[in-house]
This record gives sequence, structure tokens and C-alpha cells, in this order.
Amino acid sequence: MNLANKLTIFRIILVPIMVIIPFLGISGEIFGIPIMYLILDLIFIIASITDKLDGYIARSRNQVTTFGKFLDPLADKILVLAAMILLVEFGKLPAWIPVIVLTREFAVSGYRLLAVEKGGKVIAASFWGKLKTVTQMIAIILAFIDVNSFGECFKGNLSGTSFILNLIVSVIMIVQVVATVFSGYDYLKNGKDLLKD
Repeated sequence: MNLANKLTIFRIILVPIMVIIPFLGISGEIFGIPIMYLILDLIFIIASITDKLDGYIARSRNQVTTFGKFLDPLADKILVLAAMILLVEFGKLPAWIPVIVLTREFAVSGYRLLAVEKGGKVIAASFWGKLKTVTQMIAIILAFIDVNSFGECFKGNLSGTSFILNLIVSVIMIVQVVATVFSGYDYLKNGKDLLKD
């Protein structure tokens, strides 16, 4: 097994570690942010870095494998959805956001399976798909350090730094939802020929 695939597996292993952290009863704060959230954020950042690193290593060393092609996008989905579900659990994110992300991922995965079955046609990632990936990562990283819930800034209850951070998190989270919907639509539109028969 090459280094790129090992990094992908490492990213998947980090997910159950993230899920276990809230059960450890970690208390205390740093700069008003609970230490538990900072640990979760650090794990998510490390996992996100391995996402970029494993792809770069696989391409630069010509070590792209079928195993890696299968596991890498799966690891990304598991990581993002696990982080979003944790944010829902903590009351930081409304459930409809990961529901939209999950629906899109199921639809796109289904289309990819059809594409492979009908001759291996590859549906390239669009601008919306790339925007979705970047904004998801940024939104989740910032959401863990934002002590307020999604959209609190729009209720007029916050001021100063709390308002600015919550506004940034909320706006980027909305952008990633829009990008998720449009990238899903792009897949459906570009792959409509797969359903003709």
C-alpha cells in the first residue's frame, strides 16, 4: 500500500476519534473557546490537510490506484458529514444543512455508479463542486471555534468579534449549501444521458 492510500486510511481513522472526543468529558476553555471544540477542530484540520496531501502525492509519484480513487472521495464524505453531524449535536448547526449535503452525495454517488456501469464516463468536477469543497472545509473549521449557533448574527443578539465570526461562519455555510445544490444539479444535468434508456 502506497503513502497516498495510507494517508486516506488515516483520514478515515480520524473520524471515529472525532466522535469519541465529546464522550471524554474534556473541560476548560482557551480564549473563551471550549478545549473540546479546539481539539475537534485540530483533528478536522489535520484530516483536511491529508485530503490535499494524498492526492498530490498520488499524482506527483504516479501512484494513482483504483483503491485510492474509490476510497479518497468516500473518506472526504465521511469526514465532512461526521463533522457536520457533530456540529448539529452541539447545537451549532441546523440539521437541514447536513441533510442537503447528504442528499447531494447520494445522488452524485448514484450517477457515478451509473457512469461506470455504462462505459466509464467521467463527469468532471464543476466550478460549483470545487467551491463546495473549499467552503465546506472553511465553514466547518470556523464553526468549531464559533461559540454561537448558526445564524445568531441575524437575530441581533451579538456584537463585536462574536458577531463578525458568526456572520462569516453563517455566510460561508450558506455559500457551501448553495454550491452543494448547484454542483448536484450540474451532475444531474451533465449525466442525464445515463438515464435515457
